[in-house]
This record gives sequence, C-alpha cells and structure tokens, in this order.
Amino acid sequence: MTELPHIKSLRGGTTAAIAAADLDLKTALAQETARRWFARTLSMRSPRDPVLPARPGRPERPELIPPRHMEKRSLHTLKGRIALLHALAHIELNAVDLALDIVARFTTERVPHSFFDGWMQVAFEEAKHFRLIRDRLRDLGADYGDLPAHDGLWQAAHDTRNDLTARLAVVPLILEARGLDVTPTLQAKMRETGDDASADILDIIYNDEKGHVAVGAKWFRFLCAREKKDPSATFRELVRTNFRGPLKPPFNDVARAEAGLTPSFYRSLVSVSQS
Repeated sequence: MTELPHIKSLRGGTTAAIAAADLDLKTALAQETARRWFARTLSMRSPRDPVLPARPGRPERPELIPPRHMEKRSLHTLKGRIALLHALAHIELNAVDLALDIVARFTTERVPHSFFDGWMQVAFEEAKHFRLIRDRLRDLGADYGDLPAHDGLWQAAHDTRNDLTARLAVVPLILEARGLDVTPTLQAKMRETGDDASADILDIIYNDEKGHVAVGAKWFRFLCAREKKDPSATFRELVRTNFRGPLKPPFNDVARAEAGLTPSFYRSLVSVSQS
C-alpha cells in the first residue's frame, strides 16, 4: 500500500497528486483527496499548499513522441490490442491530471463548492480508469510505459491555464466528448476479437465519461449564464481561439446530447476546422 503524505487542503491534495511521478501514489492521492473532500474534512486552501507544477509528474517511461509518429496496429492481434490499451491508459492518466488541475488551479474562482464536487468525482473515476486499464495490460503481459506515447494532451491544459471557461470548452467538451464518439466502435472491435475483459473495461469508461462531459457542460453553461453569453456561440469562439486540432466526425450525437452537449455547439466547427 502506497503511504500518502498528509493532505492539508483540497488545493494541497490535488497539487501533490499532479506533482507525483509515482503513478500508484498519484492515483491514490487523487482518490483519497476526493474522499476527504466529499466527507467535508478538507479546507479549500491552506497557506502551506505546494506550488502547482508547470507539468504533471511522470515516470521515466513511456517515451513521449509527436502524435504523427505513433504506430497504428490492428486490434486483431495481441500486440495491436496492447497498443490500443496502452494509448488509452495514457489518455486516462492525462485525464486524471487534467481533472486535478481544474480543481487546484481554480480554487480561487468564484464558483460554488459543488463545482469542486463534480471535478473531484471526475478525478476519482479517471484514476479508477487508469488502474483498470493498467491491470488489464499486466494481464496481457505488458505494462504502461512499454510503448511510446504522445505528448499532445497536456498542451490543452497549458493553453487554457488562465481561463476557466476556455478550459471547460477544450477539455471536457472536446477531448472528453471525443471519447463518447470513438469508444463504442472500440468496444465492438474488442468483442469481435474475443477480448471481452477489455471491452468490459471500455463499458465502464464509456458510461463514466458521459458524466464527465455532463459536468463540463453544466459548468460551462453556468459560467456563460453568469456572463450573459450564449453557450453555443461562446463555445465556438473559444474553440477557434484555444484548440489546435480539427473537430472530426462522426459524432455520437445521442451520447453528447445526454451529457448536455447539443449539435449547435460543435456541428458548425467541422468545416471551419477542416478548411
């Protein structure tokens, strides 16, 4: 059992988790900070909170390479399924840090405590997802760090570090929503190959991710309402300013709408981003 440092506050616990290079410690800190926050045994901030790092702590491996250099493999081979699970583990690890960062960075923001409840629930579940996928990789004779991974995900956090509304637009409403688009197909392919254990993990992740997008949509709309701005128009403006990649169909319109992300948000951005 990983021994946890003393958690003095919500900001302190989330910052310590972000900084942790030991991934067992990182996920344990994320979940224990969430438990204590939900139990209302933590203050929001403490004068002795550590400084938020510019980048999250990471082990020496995996090697980080540009996304275009990532090798694509067929899911019909064991190596291909391991490669996919490794990529998903890397996404979930970044998602842990992104959820923690939105809490640690914005504890001085004028939002209700329920804002932090939502994001600590997200951080707790992302830590669960990372552990589930890592355990599955180990079942298949591999581990996180065995393959290269790309370093594009943290850029979203860096680019929106000074603007909570932009952070909500880019991270949950683009990056997390993308998971709703692609996961059902990956689930089906895993089941075609007979890898039901991996597909079952993807089921858990898919259902949780709907809730994560919903948290993002709820608070994005809250901030827009407070500023008397139209949510769809504001989203499109922030994406054009803060997001570097294209928005690519197909979109899982049903799951997105269940999470509060209607087509008026993203449909008109496809032609703009691909032009």
